[in-house]
Amino acid sequence: MSSSRDAFRTELKALGLLLGPILLSQLSQAAFGFVDTVMAGQVSPLDLAAVALGASIWLPLVLLVSGILMATTPLVAAAWGRQDHAEVPAVVQQALWLAIILSAFGMVLLNHVTPVFELLDTPVRLRELTRQYLSAIAWGLPASAVFAVLRNACEAMSKPLSVTIISVGGLLLNIPVNYLFIHGLSLDGKPVLPAFGGVGCGWASAIVMWAMMLALIAYVLITPVFASVRQQQPRHAPQWARISPFLRLGLPIGIAIFFEVSIFAMIAILISPLGELQVAGHQIALSVTSLLFMFPLSLAFCMTIRIGHAYGRRDVAAILLTRRAGLMALAAFSCLSAAFLVLMRHALTALYTPDTRVQDLAADLLLFSAAYQIVDALQVGAAGSLRGLQDSRGPMVITMIAYWVIALPLGYTLGMTYLTGTRYGPYGFWTGLVLGLTVACVLLNGRLTRQLRHIRRNGFV
Repeated sequence: MSSSRDAFRTELKALGLLLGPILLSQLSQAAFGFVDTVMAGQVSPLDLAAVALGASIWLPLVLLVSGILMATTPLVAAAWGRQDHAEVPAVVQQALWLAIILSAFGMVLLNHVTPVFELLDTPVRLRELTRQYLSAIAWGLPASAVFAVLRNACEAMSKPLSVTIISVGGLLLNIPVNYLFIHGLSLDGKPVLPAFGGVGCGWASAIVMWAMMLALIAYVLITPVFASVRQQQPRHAPQWARISPFLRLGLPIGIAIFFEVSIFAMIAILISPLGELQVAGHQIALSVTSLLFMFPLSLAFCMTIRIGHAYGRRDVAAILLTRRAGLMALAAFSCLSAAFLVLMRHALTALYTPDTRVQDLAADLLLFSAAYQIVDALQVGAAGSLRGLQDSRGPMVITMIAYWVIALPLGYTLGMTYLTGTRYGPYGFWTGLVLGLTVACVLLNGRLTRQLRHIRRNGFV
């Protein structure tokens, strides 16, 4: 019993050592959205709604791309776990080629999505500001994709500190650059840079993404800590023989993340005909919960890395220990975060906007978020564990069912129709989210249990 407790504490410590830098990185990147939301909200509800609506398109797309590239993590972690250092640069090279290809398609898509708002009869002023925001931030997608590959590789080798430092630096840089592009710049009474308002957030984010990418490239190329894996073979053009299995693992990961994130974005799009106040309230509630979600998401990344290392070593006991320690830590945190949301919701929403109507709506929506904290944490922990086992297709199907077959249809029915006698707007959609996340939690943890039982009985395939 004592040795079991010691092993549990040791695993918690190992997860904690990984968690600190990864969590800071995630919080820094999530805080980009927080900064954009707060700074745009100080301009006007219209600018806030434009940034929110633009983010509803930009964020799912960038997470789809980075989710596909997340296959770098389990592949590099498994190679690192079995001490195959030569495989690491081979994986990273092909991932970088894929990042360039995917981001090129993404840029084209971001510049041709606004007809969707015309079909939904989104107000013209909101539609035009959103189009300008998307055109600006699209320039940052290639940098974001390359950064994601290098970040995943660093974290998979248990070297996350560099990513943390660069992410925090990017956040600090984003604040003054945001201010500059939102409010403009004049010298001696002459305008040097026009005031872009909320659209300026898009330009600022793109510039900072490129700065972060260049900083991480320099670190990986120069620092001695990566000498053992730095380009141990000649550089290669894209190789389909390597990219194909990478996509088989990464595409379901990206699609699964897209299914989860895009439902929040789709809500913003679907409620946009109700007006800017509804969109702004939804965006503020989403921004608050997204920041809190960084802890379970970061811990899930740590579980992917630890389980990936154990998977490479073929160590079943270590996999089971990481799963138990990780899920228990996630459950404990989610109880605290739910209580925090209930008690602090009004104070939190007041940080974003002086408009009391938007504040009240966002505070109400945070009660729905409090209701799904536990199931959300446990489902993301199970998904992270399954990624470490290089199982990505099952989670993709589960997330599609939970979010797009259950949560969104129910949310739309409650939020935008009168089938129940009343149209509940954002409240109806967030009710659907609670049910969808609960279904995802049950199905993902059930699949994880079955996968581990199969490994214990039949060994590693």
